[in-house]
Parts: sequence; structure tokens; C-alpha cells
Amino acid sequence: MDAVKARIATSVRLYEVREGLAESERSEHDLREDLSEASRVWGGSFERVMLLGGDDAIEEGHELNALVAEIVWQATGKVDGTLDDWRRRNRAAFRAVNAFHEAARQDLGIRGSVTGEKHPERDLLLPPSRQAPADD
Repeated sequence: MDAVKARIATSVRLYEVREGLAESERSEHDLREDLSEASRVWGGSFERVMLLGGDDAIEEGHELNALVAEIVWQATGKVDGTLDDWRRRNRAAFRAVNAFHEAARQDLGIRGSVTGEKHPERDLLLPPSRQAPADD
């Protein structure tokens, strides 16, 4: 999961620079190279899931892969989207990470759950300056 989270994190850095939400000492070209490398590492990690995972873990991995691809596409400008679209895509990806964790844990015979009553769903962590204004 480190590989997929690294792919998302590098997408975030690129997106924030492209959209003027943050500055970086690294150029956009360098950030794109970072993303390319993170994608390569994720591909290798996903191959291991395909080789060793059960059907449910593989399917959850495919779903996660599709959602992360949408994040990458928006980060690189291949698809248009608003900041709300961006956040929606990231929320969906992190729900898919949890679903993948659930399937992988069951596949491995691990008791317990990473979601549910003891582990409620959490939202994106955003600094106050980036949060949407509350409805009054």
C-alpha cells in the first residue's frame, strides 16, 4: 500500500503546483518524473497482488487502480476537473484503499476490520485555509 499512497502523494504535489495551490522547489517536469517513478513502483506492487491475492483482493486492487488513475489524470491535466472533483477523487481512492485492506486481510486470515464501528470513515485532512466554507 505504500506504493499506491506514494502515487497519490506525488499526484497531490503535482496537482497543487499546476493549480497554483502550493509552491515547490522542484520543477513541474521533475514532479512528473516523480509521478512516473511512483507509478512504475505501484505497477510492480500490483503485480504481486495479482500473483498472490485472492479474487476479492484482486478485484478491490483493480478498483483502486482505476480510481488512482483518475487522480493521476487530473494531476497531469489529462482530464479537467474542479477542486471539488479532485477531493471527490481522493476520497473515493482512500475508501478503495480501505476496501482493499479489508479484502487483503480476509485473504490472509487476519481477524478484525479496518472499517466499521470501531474504525469510522475519516475525511481528507485539510488545513483550515483549504477547507470549504461551512454553510451558515
